[in-house]
Amino acid sequence: MSNADDCKDEPDSRVLVDRYYADPARRQSTMRDLFNRSAQHYDLVNRIFSLGSGGWYRRFCLRRAGVRPGVLVVDVATGTGLLAREALALTGERRAVIGVDVSEAMLMIAQRNLGIPLIQASAEALPLASGIADFLIMGYALRHVADLGTALAEAMRVLRPGGSIVLLEVSAPRGRLLRALAGGFIGFVVPLLCLLMARDRRARVLMQYHWRSILDYLPPDAIVQVLNDGGFESVSCKSYLDLFHHYSGRKPGS
Repeated sequence: MSNADDCKDEPDSRVLVDRYYADPARRQSTMRDLFNRSAQHYDLVNRIFSLGSGGWYRRFCLRRAGVRPGVLVVDVATGTGLLAREALALTGERRAVIGVDVSEAMLMIAQRNLGIPLIQASAEALPLASGIADFLIMGYALRHVADLGTALAEAMRVLRPGGSIVLLEVSAPRGRLLRALAGGFIGFVVPLLCLLMARDRRARVLMQYHWRSILDYLPPDAIVQVLNDGGFESVSCKSYLDLFHHYSGRKPGS
């Protein structure tokens, strides 16, 4: 079957964003369908978006947070395992990194690439015992979580006392010039490159959706407040180019 046949019923990115925000009850199914359809192009889209620097940045943030050998890491919304790959490199032990995602197509790729324990589940309902994780991490997936408060409560439950949450996210720059530059690159150039390199409309739709959801999502100070309200201590946000944000917090206890 041709790519055109595969994509003839694929909604455009604006429809995806409208559907996501208009019907909270369907958010998880909408995201699962989007990422199942586009899983084969996800790594390519990320390489183009990050200009090849994504792996270095992910490992930098995890190392700065303290991920190291001897800890247990739960990677929520692991996707194809891009963040889990860097956690695995730092822990050195496949059993020390557990990936969770709602998309079975994404998990199939993660299993093939990493061979770590994987679970199909949402961030709001983690089928894991309480107090087992030293780190709960999430890479660029906050925008896809239907109920952020519930997801953070689950993170708090799964973390051991003193454990850390580490969240990587993108938000639209507040300055007019940076916002325009980011919009031109992420919203137009990257989707076009994705289409040309993947030769599949789904790759472009995925990147266009990302930018439009970035524009509509919470600003960094609001996310920091939600983490504080969720009971995390020592909450911080490190920002780069007012576009990439690295949030961290700690569960109370020793």
